[in-house]
Amino acid sequence: MGFGENLMRSRKKSGLSQEEVAAKLGISRQTVSKWELGVSQS
Repeated sequence: MGFGENLMRSRKKSGLSQEEVAAKLGISRQTVSKWELGVSQS
């Protein structure tokens, strides 16, 4: 299981949206989406 899968599983388990995760990390929602899809690792 990769980083993106772990991120998505943890996010959903916590009941958070990509937007909420992004806001907590100070990044864009699109970045969270790319991480989850495995498009970008940074």
